[in-house]
Amino acid sequence: MGYVSAVPVPQPRAAGAGAPAARSGGRRSLAAALLLGALGAAVVLLSSGQIWAEGTAAVGGGTVPVEAEGGTVTGVPTALAVVGLAALVAVFAVRRTGRALVSGLLALSGAGAVLAALLGASDRAALNAEAARITGDAAAGVQQLGHTAWPYVTAGGAALILLAGLLALRFGSGWPAMGGRYERTGGPRSAARRPAGASVDPDRPEDLWKALDRGEDPTREA
Repeated sequence: MGYVSAVPVPQPRAAGAGAPAARSGGRRSLAAALLLGALGAAVVLLSSGQIWAEGTAAVGGGTVPVEAEGGTVTGVPTALAVVGLAALVAVFAVRRTGRALVSGLLALSGAGAVLAALLGASDRAALNAEAARITGDAAAGVQQLGHTAWPYVTAGGAALILLAGLLALRFGSGWPAMGGRYERTGGPRSAARRPAGASVDPDRPEDLWKALDRGEDPTREA
């Protein structure tokens, strides 16, 4: 009687089963950080130009309306949004410690803009200054002071920048860097190495930016 020994059949895909999932997770975190950072900066820049505070000032026995835009109340959120955008781009130009530092700057820019916007939501100095300018009376004050929702919209946009920075701090070490496709081989990667049918190269941040501009979801698997 012959005996048949059971020989385990190797599973070549089992060893690397986690690699595609990790790569997909890296692509999703990268796309999310790009989207959150860009959207947050846009919201901050747009909402900072809206009316944040309004009221009336007494002049000549009557009253005149007085308004103050976000940029007049405080210019900090706008400035930090610009810094955040620069840091978002710079994340892909540096590696290792430099990337961690830039990611931290991105997160701090968002946090600072949130704080500045919330403080501006109750500020009345800019409105008093506008009332003095309109009436020509340095002692003129504002009556019926009110604030709009725009400071809170600005804070919400800044929070998105903060989230982008936190994503970069957590997952940025695994993201590709600009020019990374020239490494190891000494030349650009062949187009044949892209996954068949893929419209976005996960190793090229510029492709992810272009996909977002086209309204596509760069995290979608081909």
